[in-house]
Amino acid sequence: MSNPPYGVDWKAAQESVKSEAAGIPNGRFGHGLPPVSDGQMLFLTHLANKMRPAHEGGGRAGIVLNGSPLFNGAAESGPSEIRRWLLESDLVDAIVALPNNMFFNTGIGTYIWVLCNRKEARRKHKVQLIDASGFWAPMRKSLGNKRREISSDHIQQVLGLFLSPKNGEHCRIFDTSEFGYRK
Repeated sequence: MSNPPYGVDWKAAQESVKSEAAGIPNGRFGHGLPPVSDGQMLFLTHLANKMRPAHEGGGRAGIVLNGSPLFNGAAESGPSEIRRWLLESDLVDAIVALPNNMFFNTGIGTYIWVLCNRKEARRKHKVQLIDASGFWAPMRKSLGNKRREISSDHIQQVLGLFLSPKNGEHCRIFDTSEFGYRK
C-alpha cells in the first residue's frame, strides 16, 4: 500500500521523466504523462511498473489517490492514455471509494486503486468498483479534517466484497472494455 501526496507537482523531475518517457516506451512513463501540476498518475504508473513481473509470480499493489486520476484529462490526453494502458494491460483489479473526511488535511473523496498483474481467471479483464463511502464510524475527537475512521468490521465488509465479487448494492463489476477513453 502506498499513499502519495495529493496535488504535488513534478516540475523538479520534468526533464528526466520526459526523457525516460521518450526513451523507454514500455517503461514507467512511456504510456502517457499527466499535467506537471499533478504527480499522482506518475506515482501510479511507477507503482504498476514496480510490481513483480507475472512470469516471476506476479504482484499486487494498492495506492490511495484522490479523484483526479479517475477523471482528469480529455480522451487521448496523457492521463487518459495512462488509464487506457492500465485497463488494456488488465492491471486494474479494483477501485474502492473511501469515506470523505478520512485524512488529516483534506475532506475530499479518496480511492484505493488495487493493481494486480496475476489476476485469477474470474477477474481477468474485469474491474471491480466498491463503494465503501458509507463504511465509517465517527472519531471520538477530530484531527483537522479527519473526522471519520474505518472500523475493523468495515474493513471486513470491504474485504468480503472484494473476495466475493458480484454486483450488488456496494459493488459493481465491469469489463475493462466498458471504460471509454477515445475521441
